[in-house]
Amino acid sequence: MKIKFQETEIHYSIVGEGETTVLLHGFLESSEIWEDFLPGFSKYGRIICIDLPGHGKSGVISEVHSMELMAEAIYAVLQATGVKKGNIIGHSMGGYVALAFLEQHPEMVQDLMLLNSTPQADSEEKKEIRDRSVELVQRNKKAYITMAINNLLSPRNTASFSEEIDELKDKAMGFPTEGITAALKGMKIRSERIEVLKNYSGQKVIVAGSEDPLVNISELRDLAKDCGCKFFQFSGGHLSYIENKEQFRKLCISSKN
Repeated sequence: MKIKFQETEIHYSIVGEGETTVLLHGFLESSEIWEDFLPGFSKYGRIICIDLPGHGKSGVISEVHSMELMAEAIYAVLQATGVKKGNIIGHSMGGYVALAFLEQHPEMVQDLMLLNSTPQADSEEKKEIRDRSVELVQRNKKAYITMAINNLLSPRNTASFSEEIDELKDKAMGFPTEGITAALKGMKIRSERIEVLKNYSGQKVIVAGSEDPLVNISELRDLAKDCGCKFFQFSGGHLSYIENKEQFRKLCISSKN
């Protein structure tokens, strides 16, 4: 399925019926990362998976895909599908988009899960890394994708999930260079949304990997407590939906029982 948003196609899929849950993938991913979870999740409600702009089958909207812009694309999909309120699970960049959506449309969010994500903004060091990443993508997209995705897992899991990682790389190579750089630029300028998360009164959950190379686990644990979030720590790195598939599945389903 698809809609037109700012003259660009945004692709999405729907399975199941009942209470809506929106699944948002991360950077260099697509809605396909959720495929193995759909048979189980759809027993408990309607699941909407969306390809964020410049990823999967969705087109590139502009030179910069801010989190606010991508959140408005989510809103457009929900308007088109008649969703008034739903749960949101966002992985990594998808969590940034979920928080932007929460800030823009708080009345539409029932429960929120940040998976390997944070409400913090980029540090100055991280912003510099984003700039260098944009340059590398433009020079050698394959080298950048290989490096970026390889660095997401904990060292001990790299060999164990080599097939899944190779599949992520292959699919990311199909994304337009402009879409990858637009997301990097958007993540660099994203706002801190700690207060947005703290002020949200619905159920809120943060899931983190104990060896996540991109997130400071102790900082995130303290932040979760300060914001009134339930906090779950899995083993592994930044790809808990791969490294801790069954734990993640059970956590999501248990929240609906």
